[in-house]
This record gives sequence, C-alpha cells and structure tokens, in this order.
Amino acid sequence: MKITSPLFPPSRCPCQGEAGGGARPFLPSRPLLPQPGGGGLGAAPPVAGRLRPPQPGPGRAEGAVPCRGSSLLHPEAPVTSGGGGRPAAAPFLPSRPAPSRWRSAAQPRSPLMEAGAGAETEPLLPPRSWLRRAEEATGLDNDLYINQAVVFIEDAIQYRSINHRVDSKSLWLYRWYYSRICQCILSLTITIILALAFIETPSSLTVTSDVRYRLPAWDPPCGLTESIEMLCFIVFMIDVSVKSYLVGWEEFWKNRWLMAYILTLIVSFTDWAVSLSYFCTEAVRIRRILRPFFLLQNSSMMKKTLKSINSTLPEMASVVLLLAVHLSLFTMFAMLLFARTKDGQQDKEWVGYFRNLPDSLTSLLVLLTTANNPDVMIPAYSKNRAYSIFFILFTVLGNLFLMNLLTAIIYNQFRGYLLKSVQSSLFRRRLGIRAAFEVLSSLKEGPANAEQSYVSVGALLQVLQKVEMDSRCKQAIMRSLKIWSGDQLSAAQFQKLFEELDKDAIKQHPPSPEYQSHFMQKVQFAFGHPYFGYLGNVVALANIVSICVVLVMDADKQPSERDDFFLGVLEIATFAEYGFPHPGWRPEFMGLLSLWDMVRLVNMLIVFRFLRIIPNMKFMALVVTTLLDLVKNLRAFAGILVVVFYAFAITGIMLFKGAVVPMGNVSVVNTTYNNGTLQCGTYEQLEYWPNNFDDFAAAVVTLWDVMVVNNWQVFLEAFSRYSTPWAKIYFVAWWLISSVIWVNLFVALLLENFIHKWDRRCHRESLSDIEYQRTVELMFRDVLEEPTEEELMEKLHQHPHLHLCR
Repeated sequence: MKITSPLFPPSRCPCQGEAGGGARPFLPSRPLLPQPGGGGLGAAPPVAGRLRPPQPGPGRAEGAVPCRGSSLLHPEAPVTSGGGGRPAAAPFLPSRPAPSRWRSAAQPRSPLMEAGAGAETEPLLPPRSWLRRAEEATGLDNDLYINQAVVFIEDAIQYRSINHRVDSKSLWLYRWYYSRICQCILSLTITIILALAFIETPSSLTVTSDVRYRLPAWDPPCGLTESIEMLCFIVFMIDVSVKSYLVGWEEFWKNRWLMAYILTLIVSFTDWAVSLSYFCTEAVRIRRILRPFFLLQNSSMMKKTLKSINSTLPEMASVVLLLAVHLSLFTMFAMLLFARTKDGQQDKEWVGYFRNLPDSLTSLLVLLTTANNPDVMIPAYSKNRAYSIFFILFTVLGNLFLMNLLTAIIYNQFRGYLLKSVQSSLFRRRLGIRAAFEVLSSLKEGPANAEQSYVSVGALLQVLQKVEMDSRCKQAIMRSLKIWSGDQLSAAQFQKLFEELDKDAIKQHPPSPEYQSHFMQKVQFAFGHPYFGYLGNVVALANIVSICVVLVMDADKQPSERDDFFLGVLEIATFAEYGFPHPGWRPEFMGLLSLWDMVRLVNMLIVFRFLRIIPNMKFMALVVTTLLDLVKNLRAFAGILVVVFYAFAITGIMLFKGAVVPMGNVSVVNTTYNNGTLQCGTYEQLEYWPNNFDDFAAAVVTLWDVMVVNNWQVFLEAFSRYSTPWAKIYFVAWWLISSVIWVNLFVALLLENFIHKWDRRCHRESLSDIEYQRTVELMFRDVLEEPTEEELMEKLHQHPHLHLCR
C-alpha cells in the first residue's frame, strides 16, 4: 500500500542505506517532544498493523545531531511498497520513547485502512497539539545546535580538543569550567600552593639568607599551611572531577594526564595525612615535589613542549654519550700525564685537580664549561708550556665542537617536534570549525537528499553573538558576513571565514586628531614633524651624557660634598618633604625617600627616555620586537623551567638543609683553616654563605647561580665537603637539565623567532607604526599543512559523543 501526504512527503534519511528499497514514512526533520500520557514522540497515525515503541538507534547519544528527514516510526509490521512485499529499511531512531496513544489492533479500523492494497488514500493530518509540540521541540533542538556550535568554535580558538560531551547540561558545565572566573580561580589555586614553599618550614621570611647573620625565621604553626593545602586539594579534586565527567568514561581511560592527575592527588593527600599525624615534624614531604605537576597539567602548551623535549632526548643522547666518551678519555690521559712524582714541589697539578678519579672528572667537566679556565691549567703550564696543548685540545673538541653540535641538534630536532605539535594544534582548530559547521547544517531547511550541506548566515551570526573571542576577529568575521552576497555558506566558505583567527594581530597607532583651529593645526604640524622627534632624541642623549658626567665627578665624594646645584630642580619636592609627614624632618640624612634618593630616582627615569630612539632605528626595533615576542611566547618554556626549579629546590632542601655552617661553629673542622687563612677560590674565601639550601628562596638563588656556571665548581667542592661526595651528582644533573637542555631550547626559540622576523622585515610596513604580535602557532604558520576534508570527517565520525548523519 502506497501512502502519500501533502504534509509529509516520502523521503530517505541521508544516513540510511538502501536496505529494503521500500517507501518510508516521513516526519519532521527534528525530534518532537514526548506526549504527556505516555512519554512518546508526536507522529503521524500508524498506517497498518500494530506498532511497538521504537528502540534507540545504534550509537545514538544525547546531544547527537539527528539525520535530516529521518523517520521516527518503527512499525513492527513493515510497510510494503506497491505490493512488492519488500520491507522498508529500518529508520534512524532517536533515543526517546514512542507515543502511547496509538490505536490498538482490537480497535475498529478506519475506512481508510479498509481500502485495498492498490487504493490511494486521503491525506493524514496530525492534530494541532502535535504540531505545537513539534515546534517547541524544534526550538529546543535549535538552541542545542547553536550551543554546540558556540562551544566547538571556542574550542577551535583555544586549540582545545572537541572530544567532550555535547548535551545541554554538559555544554553549560563545559563553558562554565572554561569561563574566565573559573580559570582564574584555578590559576590562583596553583599559584597559592606553589607559593606555600616560601612560608612553610623552613620559612624564607628573613631579610638575608647568609648563615652568619640570618635571624631565626618564623615557622607557621602546624595546621596553618596544611589547611591551605587542603583547600587547594579540594579545588583540584573538583577540577579533575569536572574534566573526567566532560570527556566521558571511555576517553578518561585514554587520557594519561587525567590519570596522573588523580594519582598525584592521592599521593599528596596521603602524605598530607601522614604529616598531620606526625604533627608536622617529618623531614621529608613528598607532596612538595609533586606540586609543580598541577602547573604542568593545566597548560596545553607546556604539555606539548614537554612532549617535544621528551622526543628530542634520544637524538641528544648520542651527543651526550660522545661527550661522556670525550670526558672519560681525557680524564685518563690527565691522570697519567699529571701523576704524582717524587718531587712534591712539582705535584701542584696533581694535588689541586687530578688527585683521584672523581676529582679528575670534576675538573675536566668544569673545564668543559670554561668556568675554571685557566686556573686548572696554570700549575702545569708554569712547569712546562707544552702542557697547554692538552687543555686547549680538550676545550676545542669539547666546548667548541661537541657542545655547539649539541645545540644544533637540539635546535633542529626540537623545532621539528614542536612543528608537529603545532600542526596538531592547527588540526584541532580546523576540526572544531568543521564540527561547528556540521551541527549548524542540521538547522538547514532543504531537500533531504542534498549532496552538499550549507549553513545559513543568520545562524552563524547568532552563534557569533554568543562566542567569546577576540573582538578584532569577531568584527572582521561579521564584516565579511554583512557583505556576503548569498544567505548560505558551504563548508569551504565557512572555514575561510574563520581563517581570520590565523592572521597576525596588528596594533596600529591611532590616527592623529583633526583640529578646526588654525593655531592648533600649526602646533600639531610643529610637534608632529620628524625634526621635532630628532630634537627629543638629542635632548635625551644630552640628559644621558650629563648624568654620566655627574656620576663620574661625584663617584668618590661623600653626600655632604656633593654640589647642591644639581639638586636645585627639586626645591618644590624638598619643601613638600620638610612639611610632611614629620615637621623638622631632614630629608638629606633620613627618611623613607631622602632628597638624594629622589635625585637618583629622577635620573633613573630620565635614562629611560633614551629608549625613544629605538623606533627610529629599524634594526634595533626588529631586535626589540623579537625580545617582546619572546616574552609572550616563553610562557610554556618559563613554566617548564619553574617546574624544574621547584622540584630541584625542594630536593636540595631535603638533601642539604643545614649542611653549610658558619666557620665560627665547632662543627666546621677542616685542615685548610688551621692557620687561620682561607684557600683562595673556596666557598668560604669567596663568602658564598648566602648560597645555601636552608630555605626555598635561598635554594632557588643557588640553583640560578649554578645554572649560569660561573664558579659553579665552588658549589661542587663545598657541598661535597660539607655533606657527601655524592652531592656532585645533584649539581651535575642540574647543570645538564638547566644549562645544557633548557638554555639550548631557549636559543632554538630565539633563533626561530628572529629568523621569522628577519624574513618578514622586507615586505612589512614600518615597525615604528605597526606592532606585530606573534604566537608559537603563528611562527610556523607558513610551513604548516592544511588538513584534508577526509581527515576532518574521519575524525568527526570518531567523536565519542557526537554522531553525524553523513
């Protein structure tokens, strides 16, 4: 029996196959609201036979995009077409219950149903209540599709993954989680838990870290910092719970970062409980070392950078192994060359640097960084000038060749892996934009068998009103839509609009104001002329020269001998200082800000005026803009450095806290000090007492001094003497991670940023008029490959919570 209706024309769902070939019943393209009596969907009356409630379709999830033109009926007795007897294909069903108000098989059949198999039937019109509910359901579904598109576009802007739940409640929770206030709360929590290291035992709240002059630090009572920690743990537990719910159970087991997040919280909470049970007297607190993980897991760029570093390590290992071989061979040569002799006066090289294998390795390792050059060579060189060949050859091969080769490998490999990471970020952006297009195309009214999907301009404008994005990009996209000739967008046109996100952010100086007054126009012309700028540069240069002359003349003078002529410009400030806040106050001798301090402050500000010449020199402007871009792009690198600094500082406190003791104490026993004299170049003679690991702030400064590798052999010798010879392993490991790996990564980023700036310098406008802001993603934009249509659709069909029809 063939059924036709002017309201519901026969059609097929684009996602269904040709299983049966028969005609299918047709309902509106969007699911309808359930009926109050039985919770079903409004639909046309049954055609023939008894109907059972429809079953959920395969793979159907809440929030999934339904097929346009798909049937919502699931008859038990299939409708046949023209007496052919072939059953119709199974329709695509939403996960909603069927209506309960169907006519049962025992009820009287209508005359229409009594008609023969070949008879034509009259149109079947649904009740008005069904149509009203269908319109309400359509509005709800439209809102869902709009919200899905908004979230997908925001994911694309932030390079986030779209593999999260897409139902209404989850979308609200998702946007709330990534709102500015929630992210600020999470960032503040991470900052607080990291800053606890400065105030918890051992506290850094002292004026100086010098062990000779440091007063006893304030130690917080037991439970104070632990309470703050517990509040932070609660925030982190909420954070990981929301993340786990949004990605879904299946994706949770695939996400190693989330599992590591939960494991870190479990270990931290366990250590926190143990700490309270011991009344905060335990020496080792494991949770302090784990705190940097909270910072690491919260930044996607830091994760990508860490992944790139991890991938670069195998290539670095070959050069590091070659360095180790180089160091070992020359160590053996040195021990043979500078062996102990019968003449004790000629054994200065052996006594000072090559007494045993650990000392020999340490001396040559430090020489590899040139920190003890030429000290390590002088005793042998004073004996015979031919010994210098050994040290020069070692330095040339190790420092000039192998170390620079390591830098080149790190730059090349890290750039390649970072490029792959940025390529995946581009894919995420394109995937998010395409997902937004697919859900918005479900709003399209048109033929169900259309081969190509479209999105209406009005729907996109409605989405853009809700999306949180840069105002410059939003205005550019909306301007493009306003001048668009048609009212629909294809997938390629939709992607083209959002390429505005990939463009450089440009800051132009505002245009000069226009004055009606003839006098103001002349003033504007005079002060806006380039010669006036040159005059300002000359005045700034004159200020610098005069300040230098005064500093040279007054360098060795007492404050009372200085010429008061140069202080005359501050007479008004002097009058204010005498009258407030204490009458009779003599600012030249006392006070928070004396007159001479004010002069120095003003001179410092005058020195900064000399920076105005930078925009007038294009090459200098290029260097400055490169440095500014580095500051913006170094957040991920700086974050990783903070993580490593934090972990090594906490480890150093556990290993060396209280190891360095002032010389006046009885615990310091060393034959070097028997005669009351100190050996030149030692920790004590150089007065490196503030560099210790007695608190977190002092540990950070000490690690910084070692990273710079200037006189770092002093720390190696001192802490191995004060604690244990194995302490050298700690400092060598820190040197490898900080100075060798991280500094070379910084050089790689600096070179890449400068090369891009230099290549673009020729065809850019004047750098004095326009400021270009670049991110790591935009740095590699010219060499990235656009993902294909097949790759995007294949990835979308793998979405765990979004099922598309096409």
